[in-house]
Amino acid sequence: QVQLVESGGGLVQPGGSLRLSCAASGSIFSINAMGWYRQAPGKQRELVATITSGGSTIYTDSVKGRFTISRDNAKNTVYLQMNGLKPEDTAVYYCNADLTQMGRFDSRNYWGQGTQVIVSS
Repeated sequence: QVQLVESGGGLVQPGGSLRLSCAASGSIFSINAMGWYRQAPGKQRELVATITSGGSTIYTDSVKGRFTISRDNAKNTVYLQMNGLKPEDTAVYYCNADLTQMGRFDSRNYWGQGTQVIVSS
């Protein structure tokens, strides 16, 4: 009943930019933190950035100063603006949301299906 749908991935040259979007839909009562994770081939999934409903953000060190996470609470959407992309940013990027469904008291984690980002010349 809850879906997270990502968009905006693709192929970009080193130094280029991409903007990822993730929209949450369904029977949602409230959304707490939203975030982006990534998984490169042969590696574990890692946190990229998170943002609370109040706008507080956390970034992994490797993307600080290059990536910006933001959200539109009215649209239940989180964005990841990625500038200065490097080949090591190549990965599948996953959206994550900690949210409470209508009619429930507890929050749960939900994941999107992932969007591929390839940084290559």
